Amino acid sequence: MNRPYDTVKRMLDVVLAASGLLLATPVLAAVALAVLVTMGRPVLFRQARPGRGGRLFRLVKFRSMTVGGADAAPANDAVRLTTFGRWLRTTSLDELPQLWNVLRGEMSLVGPRPLLPAYLSRYSPEQLRRHEVRPGITGLQQAYGRNALSWDERFALDVHYVRHRSLVLDVRILLRTVRTVLLREGITAAGAATAHEFLGPAELATAGGRGHAEGRR
Repeated sequence: MNRPYDTVKRMLDVVLAASGLLLATPVLAAVALAVLVTMGRPVLFRQARPGRGGRLFRLVKFRSMTVGGADAAPANDAVRLTTFGRWLRTTSLDELPQLWNVLRGEMSLVGPRPLLPAYLSRYSPEQLRRHEVRPGITGLQQAYGRNALSWDERFALDVHYVRHRSLVLDVRILLRTVRTVLLREGITAAGAATAHEFLGPAELATAGGRGHAEGRR
């Protein structure tokens, strides 16, 4: 349900996203050029992701993987992730274009991360609550462990956020995210180049998922 907090948060999202895009223009241009030189076109990666209420939108971020080829299966993140792309992910600079998604109202600065549409049918009713709010560039799971957490732990944090969201909590998450990014914590899951695929509430195969191209952050 909408609350006064949600209205205030949306106003802050618009102001901060617009300011961020303006201030980060030199960084965005530099990263775009670096991606173009090291990986070629396209510079941006776009993929359908479920947002609030499960409605799909086109998430945008800087590309960090090769398109693929005879020696690089689309599902093999370890092969497709480039050296520069790995650096982009460790610094989280690949996420900067999502400020545009925030400005468009498809995302928020803080909220559960938008995952793959295929996961919608795999959530438990409790886990599905993560879609009661706009997805975020960062959230509780990004601030407190990221891909180093199990899926159950990550979704528990998402639902906790939905239940207890507030401006104070948002500020805490943003500050904690800065620390996490600077220390480069939880960038990858154990035994994976990015993260394991989510197979269902019981995590039927802890290491069962090999990546969907760029699909797990």
